[in-house]
Amino acid sequence: MHPIKSLLLTFIAFFTAWNFQAQTDTSKVNRLKTVLITAYKPKPLRELSTNISAIETDSLSFTGNYSLADMMESFPGVELLTTGPGITKPVIRGLSGNRILILLNGLKFKNQQWQEEHGMGLTDFGISRIEVIKGPLSVLYGTDALGGVINLIDQAKPKPDAWIADGSLKFNLNTLGGLFQAGYRENNGSSWWRFRLGVENNADYSDGNNERVLNSRNDGYFLKAGYGFKKNSWTSNNTFTSTYTRSGFIFNDVYDFIEPDSRWSRSLSENPAHLVFLNLFSSENDFQLKDGSQLHLNFGVHSNRRMENEGGGKISLDMHLLNIQYLLKWEKQLSENNKLILSNLASFEDNTNYGARKLVPDANMQEANISAFLETEVSEEFILENGMGVGEKYIKTFFTPHLNGPDEENDPFDKFSWYYNFYSGFSWLPSKDFTLKFNAATGVRVPNLAELSSNGLHEGIFTYEIGDPDLENEKNYSFNLDFNYQTGDFGFFVSPFFNYFNGYVYLAPTVEDYFGFPVFRYRQQDARQYGAETGVNWNFSENWKNSLVYSGMISKTVDGDYTPYLPAQKLNFQTNYSWKPSFADEMQLFSKLKYAFQQDKTAPNEIATGDYLLWDLGASAEFSDEKAHYRIGISGTNLLNKAYYDHLSRFKNYGLLNMGRNIMFTLKIDLSGTTRS
Repeated sequence: MHPIKSLLLTFIAFFTAWNFQAQTDTSKVNRLKTVLITAYKPKPLRELSTNISAIETDSLSFTGNYSLADMMESFPGVELLTTGPGITKPVIRGLSGNRILILLNGLKFKNQQWQEEHGMGLTDFGISRIEVIKGPLSVLYGTDALGGVINLIDQAKPKPDAWIADGSLKFNLNTLGGLFQAGYRENNGSSWWRFRLGVENNADYSDGNNERVLNSRNDGYFLKAGYGFKKNSWTSNNTFTSTYTRSGFIFNDVYDFIEPDSRWSRSLSENPAHLVFLNLFSSENDFQLKDGSQLHLNFGVHSNRRMENEGGGKISLDMHLLNIQYLLKWEKQLSENNKLILSNLASFEDNTNYGARKLVPDANMQEANISAFLETEVSEEFILENGMGVGEKYIKTFFTPHLNGPDEENDPFDKFSWYYNFYSGFSWLPSKDFTLKFNAATGVRVPNLAELSSNGLHEGIFTYEIGDPDLENEKNYSFNLDFNYQTGDFGFFVSPFFNYFNGYVYLAPTVEDYFGFPVFRYRQQDARQYGAETGVNWNFSENWKNSLVYSGMISKTVDGDYTPYLPAQKLNFQTNYSWKPSFADEMQLFSKLKYAFQQDKTAPNEIATGDYLLWDLGASAEFSDEKAHYRIGISGTNLLNKAYYDHLSRFKNYGLLNMGRNIMFTLKIDLSGTTRS
């Protein structure tokens, strides 16, 4: 073993054994204490039977996180499936894509069915908090919430008769670029509004060998506006978000025809690039009814335009997904100890192709789900939660030349699927220090449009993919335990889980080929997953806080093969030290060690990856005066400039390493005042 790696692993072990005296998880993932509006109800985290964690994005903005997705990696058990730093998808306990539901302003964010080689098109632009629920929540959200939920929550309105203006900058030395955003929020008491603009731009990154990874650049332009009001018992928040993001992409022979441009070029008009244009409108409405119950109505329209320039500046793939949806919830305190939540969601989607190249046909999709959730406070120490839901999804594909029809393998089809889900869990709070949670839940996922009907060449992953309209619904039977002990200067948690999948859908290689491209077909097979996250945190003093967290899992189909992109086991150590010097309000230092074990538990034809150790280090300082608050920071990620392959990086298939050393400079300024004259 390399001597530096040996030294750092010894450092981890030393601090683990030193002193078990801690309270705060220094990654600043709040597991228990905070009272917040979760994905489905306001409640202290420790009283919810779901495995839920929350984090404020501001607490991570100064720790070297390249993107919103990087922030999600701060949650134990959450990883990233990447195709370079600009194209990322969250992975919860080995599940990604349509198995993970993303909520934005309380509504489903739709484009996960666009396969691994395409990003979400979202950043931390105007996002104040991230919540992660591990395990199914299909009872409430129907299909797609099979493996977990990520809830992205916008900045809150200011206090009444106040305004807040802010601007922030993140600059990456590795890519000679970053993200700038600025916004203004004002609350006049009975109404409030906000406006925000942002721009992101990064050149190609350099790996741990200081080699440029050509065409790994990305940029984006962002706009967000909102208006809200309170009128009698009605409170309404309305938001419009528009983003346009571009990311260069690489496939097997891309280096054969891409001519390297200048080192810091940001051009995305000639070389292959993904383009995503999002326009999202949402309206969140709360009504306080006379009988004391509450009615919540969220509705919105999401427009997702996916395009691909495969070289030469010409758009070849152009696909538009339009989604109209609503979520209606009614909450009633039936008695002192019983609360009932009824919900109904519905959505309509239209997928239309405009480009010459097509991957999935034109289609209409419709879904509806109803559910009932009963919360019973058996005692102050024991809370039960039980729910059931039933739903349906209808998919209709239309004749699309070169994809379906008389001369193709699949014909246009109609598919109607019923599904049902159950949830049962409890929280046991024997004292303020102990929490034990358990839940058993089902999750159902109707196969997505690509899995059912694709018939095209995916340049980004060098495969020709063929769907199967006869695929059945994928079902997950999930069991989740979460034990947490937190007292004084010491804390400990362990969260084991088990998932049994009936009809797990996966992409399988065949012996066929299409003009030299390997043909892959979607198949189904039962699968099992099990694993755990566990960690300790302790304080050496009031200002010096530490944590050590482990995560690992196994996922296999019933024939004994591992499922693709199984995350490597990881061990993360972090230490934070803060103090208040005379020249600043507060200063903070942090150090992170991230160790990934060798991952040779691979699916057929998947590449194994070796172990690696990364070191991050940074500092920040806060200053304030009568009207402004300033925070500056400097952080370094992969400071040892390790040349490594992350197992969930799709670049490993092309022999391309992950990002090397990156130094990030951050600055945020908050101004505030009163609207009163």
